[in-house]
Amino acid sequence: MLALLLSLTFFGLNEVRLLEGPFKTAQERDRQYLHALDADRLLHNFRVNAGLPSTAEPLGGWESPGCELRGHFVGHYLSACALMYASTGDEKLKAKGDYMVAELAKCQSQSGYLSAFPESFFDRVDTGKPVWAPYYTLHKIMAGLLDMHQCCGNQHALEVLVKMAGWLKPRVDRLSHEQQQKALNNEHGGMNEVLANLYAITGNPDHLALARAFNHERIFEPLARGEDKLNGLHANTQIPKIIGAARQYELDGDGRFAAIASNFWKFVALDRSYCIGGHSDSEHFFPVTDFAKHLSPVTCETCNTYNMLKLTRHLFTWQPSARLMDFYERALYNHILASQDPRTGMMIYFASLKPGHFKSYNTPQDSFWCCTGTGVENHARYGETIYARDGDSLYVNLFIASELTWKEKGLVLRQETQFPERNTARLIFRCAKPVELNVKVRQAGGYREHRRIWRDGDTLDIEIPMELRVEPLPGNPRIVALMVGPIVLAGELGTEGMEKLNLYVRRQLDLCGSPCPDVPVLMCDPSELVKHIEPIPGEPLTFRTKGIGRPHDVTLSPYYRIHHQRMNVYWNCFTEAEWRAKQAEIEKANLARRAFEARIVDEVRPGEQQSETEHNYQGERTRTGYHRDRSWRDTRAWIRYEVKVLPDQPMTLRCAYWGDDGGNRVFDILVNGEKIATQKLNRNKPGQFFDVDYIIPVQLTQGKQSVTVTFHAHPDNIAGGLFGLLVLKSAP
Repeated sequence: MLALLLSLTFFGLNEVRLLEGPFKTAQERDRQYLHALDADRLLHNFRVNAGLPSTAEPLGGWESPGCELRGHFVGHYLSACALMYASTGDEKLKAKGDYMVAELAKCQSQSGYLSAFPESFFDRVDTGKPVWAPYYTLHKIMAGLLDMHQCCGNQHALEVLVKMAGWLKPRVDRLSHEQQQKALNNEHGGMNEVLANLYAITGNPDHLALARAFNHERIFEPLARGEDKLNGLHANTQIPKIIGAARQYELDGDGRFAAIASNFWKFVALDRSYCIGGHSDSEHFFPVTDFAKHLSPVTCETCNTYNMLKLTRHLFTWQPSARLMDFYERALYNHILASQDPRTGMMIYFASLKPGHFKSYNTPQDSFWCCTGTGVENHARYGETIYARDGDSLYVNLFIASELTWKEKGLVLRQETQFPERNTARLIFRCAKPVELNVKVRQAGGYREHRRIWRDGDTLDIEIPMELRVEPLPGNPRIVALMVGPIVLAGELGTEGMEKLNLYVRRQLDLCGSPCPDVPVLMCDPSELVKHIEPIPGEPLTFRTKGIGRPHDVTLSPYYRIHHQRMNVYWNCFTEAEWRAKQAEIEKANLARRAFEARIVDEVRPGEQQSETEHNYQGERTRTGYHRDRSWRDTRAWIRYEVKVLPDQPMTLRCAYWGDDGGNRVFDILVNGEKIATQKLNRNKPGQFFDVDYIIPVQLTQGKQSVTVTFHAHPDNIAGGLFGLLVLKSAP
């Protein structure tokens, strides 16, 4: 094993304990949720798949028996229990994890196969048939077992994991390199990372060879050359692969892997991220010149930031820098801490940056999204990056109230802080005998060194700069966010139109299309903005604009603290002349909109739960998603809605499509079972949405209050994606 001799390491979670503050509060909420989940319900699909009896009630959402990704959350849950045990010493969670490992071992086949779905799912990957990411789920299960071994000392978990790798080897070996690379086009999580980590424990060269088999060269090659070819790629599919590259560099010293990881981090963290540290829109990378087009309700998938923090930790151990930790801090406060509901401990999927939108959260038993899985880990990990060591150097990376035990040095270091609400921290040293250390504190874009002999009772006071500043949206200097130090401020915009909304949703897209009111604009040049914002006395990190908001001023507070109300992060700035022109433009658009709205008899928003429920949606072999701020649904069979019509006048059916959709997309449109049109989608209008109007024969609506509209795919075709459906009266 030619591992790099990395002298810098982070302290283990078992060496750090959080003290009172927002991170400990979030950790405790998460711990209670882990306790509330029933182990036998989590195990149900594994037992059924193995032919073992189960009397437990199945879970819902992505862990339901019919979901192809079932089992993924169980892996995350094992990791979360292991991490929480390391972070808090919670013996009950360790016992729960140990029980699940033992029960999963009973579900493992003689060949070593272990999952909650049939092995045939992997055959579909190998043959290019549609299937939802079985290797992604396998990675989560393997990573959970690895964490149970490393954090809880569970040897049985390692044995199960080694057997899984034994099952995997002949499956991978039977494929040619070309076939394996083709299979990697299906999302496969961090298979290369978990196998590299297994190799680091076992030293078995088969495990390293397996890790390399999951290196996706189509993604790696441009990154190795320093080229950003990420546009259009699903973001969170890529980051775990890059973490795997970083881990392989640490194990064999191949500089190509270091270049891949470093270049990717630079492209994403510095060029492709919003102010909160998250990135992506509708889960995908977009051109860096297009940020203004991507302030939507589906920005910043939380899994992405979970993985970027993991990658950042790897890079920091190679070459510690404040730039890496500045990004880590930004993302930790403004996305990860912001992702948890303070009332229930539930978690968001997307950190919405749509002006006037709000956060929505998973349900406790019927969601189990990918971001629920990474979410239960996130809040168990808060202690892992606060401190690092390198010989006699102690790095203080984050200002989080905590206590570090450095056993080898005989040192207990207590960090007392109320950051970010107060801009100071104090380090208190407890040691039986004097210890010589170079304490390196991240400050002012670097690390300030304090080398001396530290004695029991010594203290070090730290002042953290917290200036109010403007941060432009990349490429758009007149669209800005407001920050104080590393903390993003958002406008508190109240609850207009939210009174009947249930913010706890089974599907992550259920409230994405909820209408948003207009948000205020700021009548000020961005360079002068901070002069017109004042702190509110007695309310930490809370500010108010002064005379520059139109139509009214706004209160600003940390994005991570705002929940259960509308908010805004990025603000449009105008001069008075620009605003007058904008108002005239808005009024003209409003007149046209009101005239069009008068024609609407009914509207369906495909893919949105409430709208589809109201229109008696039915269908088979359907899919849903979200693109460019709009939800959609398509089908390989049929979709049907019941819509309102007027009984005494002509009706038009207007359907919205995405202009890049193509391939085999030919389908019939039927009203009350009678075909009124055949539609073919073949890149009709690249890069934009387009509408098609279909006249409904008057005899199909005469004397009726409603009709059914069916979209029926031709054989071996897809109907849709359908992005909108309107029933219209004739124009006056």
